[in-house]
Amino acid sequence: MRHRPLLLLTTTLAAGALTLSACGSRDDGGKNDDNDSGGSRTTVVIGVDAPLTGSLSALGQGIKNSIDLAARTANKNKEVKGITFRTEPLDDQAVPASGQQNATKLVADKAVLGVVGPLNSGVSQSMQGVFARAGLTQVSPANTSPELSQGDNWLKGDKKRPFPTYFRTATTDIIQGRFAAQYAYKDAKKKKAFIIDDKQTYGVGLASIFGQEFKRLGGEIAGTDHITVKETDFSSVADKVKNSGADIVYYGGQYPEGGLLSDQIKKAGARIPLMGGDGIYDPAFIKASSESNDGDLGTSVGYPVEDLDSAKTFVQNYKAADYKDPYAAYGGYSYDAAWAIIQAVKAVVTANNGKLPADARAKVTEAMGKVSFEGVTGHVSFDEYGDTTNKQLTVYQVKGDTWKSVKSATFQD
Repeated sequence: MRHRPLLLLTTTLAAGALTLSACGSRDDGGKNDDNDSGGSRTTVVIGVDAPLTGSLSALGQGIKNSIDLAARTANKNKEVKGITFRTEPLDDQAVPASGQQNATKLVADKAVLGVVGPLNSGVSQSMQGVFARAGLTQVSPANTSPELSQGDNWLKGDKKRPFPTYFRTATTDIIQGRFAAQYAYKDAKKKKAFIIDDKQTYGVGLASIFGQEFKRLGGEIAGTDHITVKETDFSSVADKVKNSGADIVYYGGQYPEGGLLSDQIKKAGARIPLMGGDGIYDPAFIKASSESNDGDLGTSVGYPVEDLDSAKTFVQNYKAADYKDPYAAYGGYSYDAAWAIIQAVKAVVTANNGKLPADARAKVTEAMGKVSFEGVTGHVSFDEYGDTTNKQLTVYQVKGDTWKSVKSATFQD
């Protein structure tokens, strides 16, 4: 997939034209209207990892474009004097092995001082160690699995940050799963849930947290089951749902399977809503179902970007940039993730008399923990685990051929 090219970000430099300088690349004499004229300037690369092809490309392209927009904006506004930002997008196809290869490639490029991505928590697990060993900052706009930032024993209350280079602008499934269960039980008045997951890191974790909170509130679990990613026949699961007497289905997974699952559950005769997390909150979920799925529910991190005063400029600039694909569910969080890296680079350069230090990657990671600004999605900062301090979430409901927000709130324990 393509978007309108930007000369600043797509200029090809001859192999001998670059010399590395303090982990950035030094460009001495090329023309660039968006930066200080005269003298040399340093190019800092923001790596991008997302599924740019395949079934999740609708989300991946929005991530890529939004990061591109952040880099363009920083260059236009001369956000960091003497620094030109460009992006290096790589396609992981939502496959962990591909993500790990991309991480290795990005680490090898010394001009890369931060990476935004990936979309999938399972892919992130394969990348975190690679980035940590190189001291390279990673900021995901979409990962929600708690163990990525709080360790494998987070559920037992033993929280330990495994990788100091990992940050995220998306809130965790600890928050999202509980928020969904509270809405299902208290607001939607559902008392009997059938829980399904896709056996992937994200889906299993989200479904488990929903189930725990739903039972804690007094709800009954009518049954549980699993489906396999990329399969299309879920008729046996649909029959189980129908026979269970459940009044809601909770699905932990992504929209390609989620839309088909909703369709087949309704065709089986169970006219009950399917609810899921941010993985199903996409127009493609609705399009995947031939049956009307009015009433289906999905949660997503943050408030609707279109409703935020803080996002108006982002929405206008994204439209003006004429990208082929929409910013989708994670556009605002991707922009904020890239902007956090830009602000960290700015802090490092300012503290070093206007130049990048020799240990720029380490300094950027250190600065990331202190980043604080008003972003597209609200206030952007990180806690001691690298998790976002923004705990705003929204419940969306399918009405006709679109998702409509029905409740936005800041999560409270």
